[in-house]
Amino acid sequence: MSDTHAETVAFVRETMLPQKAPPASTVGPLGWAKANLFSSYVNGALTILSAAFIVFVLYEILPWLISPTWEGTSLTNCRELLAAAGDDRGACWGVIRERWQQLMFGFYPRTEYWRPVLTFIFLLVAIAPILFAQFVPAKVAYFSALFPFIAVWLLWGGTIWGPVLALLGFVVGFVVFRYASRAIAPALALAAGVVAAIIWWSVITPFVEPDLSRILPIGIRSVQSREFGGFMLSITIGVTAIMCSLPIGILLALGRQSDLPLVKSICVGFIEFIRGVPLITLLFVASVLLNIFLPPGTNFDIILRVMIMVTLFAAAYMAEVIRGGLAALPKGQYEGADSLGLDYWQAQRLIIMPQALKISIPGIVSTFIGVFKDTTLVSIISMFDPIGLSNAIRADTAWNGVYWELFIFIGFVFFVFCFSMSRYSMYLERKLNTGHR
Repeated sequence: MSDTHAETVAFVRETMLPQKAPPASTVGPLGWAKANLFSSYVNGALTILSAAFIVFVLYEILPWLISPTWEGTSLTNCRELLAAAGDDRGACWGVIRERWQQLMFGFYPRTEYWRPVLTFIFLLVAIAPILFAQFVPAKVAYFSALFPFIAVWLLWGGTIWGPVLALLGFVVGFVVFRYASRAIAPALALAAGVVAAIIWWSVITPFVEPDLSRILPIGIRSVQSREFGGFMLSITIGVTAIMCSLPIGILLALGRQSDLPLVKSICVGFIEFIRGVPLITLLFVASVLLNIFLPPGTNFDIILRVMIMVTLFAAAYMAEVIRGGLAALPKGQYEGADSLGLDYWQAQRLIIMPQALKISIPGIVSTFIGVFKDTTLVSIISMFDPIGLSNAIRADTAWNGVYWELFIFIGFVFFVFCFSMSRYSMYLERKLNTGHR
């Protein structure tokens, strides 16, 4: 090619071509379906078969679910309503309309339903600083600390002095620890604080509470534990076990990795024993056998016994989940904490444990969900959780023969709680960037 021709012919475009819209078959719902559902002949065939199966299932189930029996007063009445509507099948939803309060509150006095409802509202307020700290004022955390005592008083009732004196026990223990730590080692100061709190609860509280209740009888109607039931019982046991098992599990995980042989042996023995025993066995121990080992005349509330056993069971599994998070941390994190001159507890609080908990979020939430669902096992020891109440409802001649409606309603409510926890876990993972970049 000559130099003259090279100077007159342009080989590089000086203007950009105008942008054009992508083909309609590659964007939007059509593009998504083509890429995910009909990307090949096999995928297309499987998509068509799956869609046909879903249509068939919905065709069979929807008429049963959408039945005009909401006003039914018994199983017989539901069948009459279905026959009048020209349908020979359908769910009897009248049992839910008539017994939903019992499924929610058990045998709790009807005039006192406002108390568990208010407690649940307070629960949402109390956990807000923990779940959504960036949106909630920090001062709400003070209410979170008071919530357990308020909840006990609202649910069980009685005079207000029991929860107040129990709260003062923690205050006394903290004050003793605070002043003792200035003169002795932190471990000894902590032991002194625990001993002071135990003395307050076991010696001073039983001596002072009756007089205060007599002089200033401030309180609400007392409700016995045998009147608890339904989802109120499941939420009470589940929330208590979830909140208490996490800190206990952290301590057990740290104890299992401790260099102190005695501490490590105790933690390993506890974890392996609890994980090797079915939860139902521990519940039987709490219900039947524990009274044998208690002093005569001791009144140990059955719900408190179940809470303790479920909490210990969840803590053992939580310890293993957190130990997995600790094992996943590189050794350099521990060496970095040592190079900064941090002691053991400072390193755990500031560097090690935040990262380990972040890694363990999926396992922690899975354990929480499992614990909440396992609360239905208390029906085996004659406690009226939703499953136990469904058996009691079906024992009524009016609803004898109703099965699926009750279990579908119970399963739906459990799904709402468990799905909410699962979604929050995913939100927390995205917020903390737990995924690998």
